[in-house]
Amino acid sequence: MVQIGYTMMTEQASPRALVEGVVAAERAGFDFSVTSDHYFPWLESQGHAPYAWSVLGAAAQATSRIPLMTYVTCPTVRYHPAVVAQKAATMQSLSQGRFRLGLGSGENLNEHVTGGGWPTTQVRLDMLEEAVEIIRALFAGETVNHQGAYFDVADARLWDLPDELPPIGVAVSGERSCSLAGRLADLVIATEPKRELIDSFDRHGGQGKPRVGQLPICYDPDRDAAIARAHDQFRWAFAGWPVNSELPGPSAFEGATSFVTPRDVAEAIPCGDDVDHFVEAVRPFAEAGFTEIALIQVGGEHQLPFIDWAEKKLLPALREL
Repeated sequence: MVQIGYTMMTEQASPRALVEGVVAAERAGFDFSVTSDHYFPWLESQGHAPYAWSVLGAAAQATSRIPLMTYVTCPTVRYHPAVVAQKAATMQSLSQGRFRLGLGSGENLNEHVTGGGWPTTQVRLDMLEEAVEIIRALFAGETVNHQGAYFDVADARLWDLPDELPPIGVAVSGERSCSLAGRLADLVIATEPKRELIDSFDRHGGQGKPRVGQLPICYDPDRDAAIARAHDQFRWAFAGWPVNSELPGPSAFEGATSFVTPRDVAEAIPCGDDVDHFVEAVRPFAEAGFTEIALIQVGGEHQLPFIDWAEKKLLPALREL
């Protein structure tokens, strides 16, 4: 049975609201949760970008059952991989084994803030591979000294390692990232229900490992209101990943998605309260081989009504997938 998750989307809610949402999601019976890790929102209308790791620490204390996961953290520019390893080990201890570390090659939107420039796609993937190797070495309890192509680590060791190490997931979008994930990750992460990504992950060593997808939705009893909100806050997704990874700020996303209409959004994002419509939007992920699907309810102020509706209607219907 496909597991259904809840997304704490840091771009659209305050820190306390994010924690309140995941507490409600746990109570409603969601199988797991994921958390974005942003320095900027995609669009100014979203309006938020708290520090994800503080939110995760609070969530670990406010919940007792629901798994937590970064979706995803970039361990190469804004964060050094040695620091990411320490944060992840601490989160696994705080959550008593409920944390998974999702990693990806990042977006200029969030990583440019340290002023080091934005590497090419090939370099970003090389950096990600080296970062995962450093994190693995620290998770193994080693004292790490490393001089690599992109990172230096001097006499680093994690002093608080959990009994069960956090699994590492890698986000994929093409053959190179699938190869990296298959070889180095414990699970794969993708935002599109493309069977070719899962097949490539399997070819490179991913057989039998979890596959975690993510789907934006917009619940509202007023479908027109849902469409308007999804268009206002989520049209950034229509620029496509090659564009989304390169743009530097919300104003750039405003311009890049000015051509996207409410009708475009309504055709791609399930809006309203028709349970069957939402189930059919999830189905392609299940058919592509994903074992877990995290839902993003669009709109920070609309989380609790969505969770209540999901508990009563949507989750029971999705359990039948």
